[in-house]
Amino acid sequence: MTGTLINTGAIIIGGLGGILFGKRLLPRHQETLTMACGVGTLFIGIAGAMEYMLRNTLFPSGGSMLVVICLALGGFLGEVLNLEHLFERFGEWLKQKTGNARDSGFVSGFVTASLTVCIGAMAIVGALEDGISGDWSILGAKAVLDLIIVMVMSASLGKGCVFSAIPVFLWEGVLTLLAGYLRPILTDQAMGYLSLVGNVLIFCVGINLIWGKKIRVANLLPAVALAVLASFLPLQF
Repeated sequence: MTGTLINTGAIIIGGLGGILFGKRLLPRHQETLTMACGVGTLFIGIAGAMEYMLRNTLFPSGGSMLVVICLALGGFLGEVLNLEHLFERFGEWLKQKTGNARDSGFVSGFVTASLTVCIGAMAIVGALEDGISGDWSILGAKAVLDLIIVMVMSASLGKGCVFSAIPVFLWEGVLTLLAGYLRPILTDQAMGYLSLVGNVLIFCVGINLIWGKKIRVANLLPAVALAVLASFLPLQF
């Protein structure tokens, strides 16, 4: 659990630093930081997705069919389960319990930051390596990135971003504890599929940061699980 604890701590430190810094900013400064965060998130998603889409040996069609199918089916499942609403309810509960009831941007900041730092291959691969061999170097590298990302987000989106440490701790912690069972399932092809779809979702988070909430990203999360399942089908996407 060393990597998970380091990653969680980095998010808390970055978030607190961002809050202290954000108090000194004018509204127009915060708006510019939000736009910068959105653009940065877009390019993180684009870079991650393109890294795998250009590997034609793994994706004969560039992975485009995989993305379309997983997002469509995953989005339908997410809408049925209404995962976005569950995220927001948890955010509302946190807002009340932490004495931030008057903070109108708390839930939005929490959901946005949580999705940004939880989705992606680094969290999964890093947690598996930490659980199997005790190598937390991947999560250590992710911790540095998350510290910067959450610091900037907290400065512009508020206190809710700090509490993204909770889903990160739970997600990476569970993966670390179950690493021995999950490793045989998460083959190289499964991780390739997962990374592609996960980075597309990160791109969607960037869209919401720049243009306001246009996409219910949490409702698309089942697409990641479907991408892993797709790797076991006798088909090439």
